[in-house]
Amino acid sequence: MESKDILSRRGVTPSLTRLKIYEYLQDASHPTVDEIFQALKEEIPTLSKTTVYNTLHLFMEKDLATALFTDFTKRRYDIMDVPHAHFHCTECDEIHDIFDMTPPEIEEDAVEGFLSKEAQLTIKGVCPSCRRQKQ
Repeated sequence: MESKDILSRRGVTPSLTRLKIYEYLQDASHPTVDEIFQALKEEIPTLSKTTVYNTLHLFMEKDLATALFTDFTKRRYDIMDVPHAHFHCTECDEIHDIFDMTPPEIEEDAVEGFLSKEAQLTIKGVCPSCRRQKQ
């Protein structure tokens, strides 16, 4: 399915900027706002970091993307295509999709008194590439 159709079906007007950001998310590996901005600023000269933030916020509202927190200073973004877990390498800072593990399914009232909306599963450790480099 084309990106334009995916956005439209979720109620997002598929402007050029939104399409480019969505397509970048599809191709990139869990980018930050700065990475998205740097990658697209020459192609879209009017692009600002505020536009990137606002677009990502809209995508999250429409369940098109999710934010991953790898530490207290970085927020990365990922397309919500198939539920999956993540592995964050503490050596190279790369995030890898783990499709044979999924975050736990949660009910809205999973925690008494709280309205639960999302669960994420992120495993931290050392990836195979970094392990080979240490040997």
